Amino acid sequence: MQNLKEYISHPVFAEIGKISDLTGVKSYVVGGFVRDILLGRKKEEFDVDVVTVGSGIELATKVAASLRPGLKISVFHNFGTAMFRFDEIEFEFVGARKESYRSESRKPIVEDGTLEDDQKRRDFTINALAICLNTDRFGELLDPFDGVKDLEDKILRTPLAPEITFSDDPLRMMRAIRFATQLDFIIEENTLAAIESQCKRIGIVSKERISDEINKIMLSPKPSVGFKLLERTGLLALILPEVQKLKGRETRNGIGHKDNFYHTLEVLDRISKNTENLWLRWSALLHDIAKPVTKRFDERLGWTFHAHNFVGEKMVPKMFDRLKLPLNEKCKYVQKMVSLHMRPIVLSEEEVTDSAVRRLLFDAGDDIDDLMTLCEADITSKNPDKVTRYLANFQVVRDKLKDIEERDALRNFQPPVTGELIMETFGLNPCREIGIIKSAIKEAILEGEIHNNYDEAYQFMLTKGQELGLKVRES
Repeated sequence: MQNLKEYISHPVFAEIGKISDLTGVKSYVVGGFVRDILLGRKKEEFDVDVVTVGSGIELATKVAASLRPGLKISVFHNFGTAMFRFDEIEFEFVGARKESYRSESRKPIVEDGTLEDDQKRRDFTINALAICLNTDRFGELLDPFDGVKDLEDKILRTPLAPEITFSDDPLRMMRAIRFATQLDFIIEENTLAAIESQCKRIGIVSKERISDEINKIMLSPKPSVGFKLLERTGLLALILPEVQKLKGRETRNGIGHKDNFYHTLEVLDRISKNTENLWLRWSALLHDIAKPVTKRFDERLGWTFHAHNFVGEKMVPKMFDRLKLPLNEKCKYVQKMVSLHMRPIVLSEEEVTDSAVRRLLFDAGDDIDDLMTLCEADITSKNPDKVTRYLANFQVVRDKLKDIEERDALRNFQPPVTGELIMETFGLNPCREIGIIKSAIKEAILEGEIHNNYDEAYQFMLTKGQELGLKVRES
């Protein structure tokens, strides 16, 4: 029997074992903590799940009091759980239990159970591993479903028949795909088939829980693994139908277009090598989201996706709202990335003028570096000469951006001359002329006619006011 006591040397584990012995209960560390020990995964932050064949709340209360009088403990009576933090580690306690489910709900009927009952209800064999904490068996590994072998073989499998596991709790289908993506594991054949057959059960899972799993897939080293599994199992069409619709090629008059689903996943993988920014990764996933609805065939031009960036920008909030993703500045950021993602590409195909670069910098603001990262990831051509040419041109754009930013300070542009100053100078009440002058100053700066400073903008304002027949108010 394998013993892992060297991995549970933290004093809280021994304290749990001691209190368990004194109260006559059996206690175990279970789940992800044990799995990650065996995988050799080191985390700066981690939490520990403790199962006891008894009351989890009672055990947590006694252990906390023994560790430090007054140690804060959080109790959740509805779930029979309690937790506390000690040395920046979160310990959660629950009584061993068995569960049964109704077909229309993920909320189980819970009864007290044995350790074996508790392990059976776990999602995967690799998460059903347990380490005993009682003194006489301290560190002993309990592995009733060959989870260690599945870890060695990099296989995801359910403790019970997968149809039962996924029907009971459909979120486990998403978790299977997420673990496969994060850990680079294979989902066992019958388990994968069960996800396909049970995929419609995902409809009873809250959007918040689904989005949490999508975000974890998105933050994996190679997110395309997860999205290909979501597509294969039928889950993608149910939770992200807009992304599903990207799949496929169409040929007309011998002219075809690329499969935008696989292109999108390639862009997502490419950008994931360069950023941990979740919302920039979302931007990569959604950058071409409107191509299916804007696709047209022109006898002269072939396939076109006119204005797909602007249509996609409008689609983002609806998708975020449906998925219960934040509709705040994060949503606006993704919208901006989707809207602007064509601009640097167009620039790289043409002569890079100062005016065009100023406008790009004005529109992108502080997000310009992220936008350039997205655009560079978007170059997925199989023609190496074309890729080299685009990336070289992007570098020209980057150099121009840096030069113009240093000279003109256009990032997060604020007009040097305010509407209030225009009103005061010409003795105006709110009127259309104020907007005309402000727009003219902005255009003059973006076109390079004047520099982005107060003195030149003020003189331009006086000239423009004269053209409009305005007179400077005498002081």
